[in-house]
Amino acid sequence: MIRGTNRYADLTIYLILGVIAFLSIAPIINTLAISFSGKIPAMSGQVYFWPVEFNLSAYESILRDRSFFLSFGVSIQRVLLGGAINFIITILMAYPLSRSAKLFPGRNVYMWFVIFCMLFNGGLIPWYMTISSLGLLDSIWALVLPPAVPIFNVILLMNFFRGIPKELEEAASMDGAGPWKMLFVIFVPISLPALATVTLFSIVGHWNAFFDGMVLINHKEHWPLQTYIQQLIISVSSIMNTTDPEEIRRLTNMSSQLLNSAKVMVSMVPILLIYPFLQKYFVNGIVLGAVKE
Repeated sequence: MIRGTNRYADLTIYLILGVIAFLSIAPIINTLAISFSGKIPAMSGQVYFWPVEFNLSAYESILRDRSFFLSFGVSIQRVLLGGAINFIITILMAYPLSRSAKLFPGRNVYMWFVIFCMLFNGGLIPWYMTISSLGLLDSIWALVLPPAVPIFNVILLMNFFRGIPKELEEAASMDGAGPWKMLFVIFVPISLPALATVTLFSIVGHWNAFFDGMVLINHKEHWPLQTYIQQLIISVSSIMNTTDPEEIRRLTNMSSQLLNSAKVMVSMVPILLIYPFLQKYFVNGIVLGAVKE
């Protein structure tokens, strides 16, 4: 009886997870199918999970779209620079906060400040005025410096550091290791799963961000890719404004939905290429970093 009950429970769980997985991946499959379909089927809603009147016109237009590649380059630059800044600051903040109050006087005050900043912010207008007064508007620094301190990543890595056996620290101290050597020789190599996890969070966060580019970047040539795509989606007329003149006639022969679907799919490629290499660390890093000893 118990075995039969467990079997039904497992089947129910698998069914629920299957439905959730389908609901998550269905929009991606639909967008992919639309990007490979013809203009009329895409506009009339005939495309679901398989291309109708298969063609590559949308992707051919992307290859001729200078604005798309400029935005793509800005996003790559943002991910590399912003991810590196996040990585360094996360390590340098998480390590001292993982120490006891005896080793780091005032730790509790700093910890309270970190939690407060994660829960509250100064508001959109003060945020914009601060960035403007620093002369960062319309530059890559406006996209990477405001989110330079990822509080959630700091807390995750801090808890991971706190779970490292004290015996390793004591042995390193007896060998004459100072705080810096202990951090980079003991803590960082052991924490690769957590570091891979927070790096993935930073990469995805920077790649998917669009709002700060919309508010802080005035020139379209400096838009990150997600801001560029968001502007295309909310305004059909922006297609005409952000594309080279020789492409206008070509774009009139396809629907904006078709073109936008293709650009959305292309924008997903970098994350899909990176994720498999970090996925094996993801669950381990989350579980170990979320447990407080």
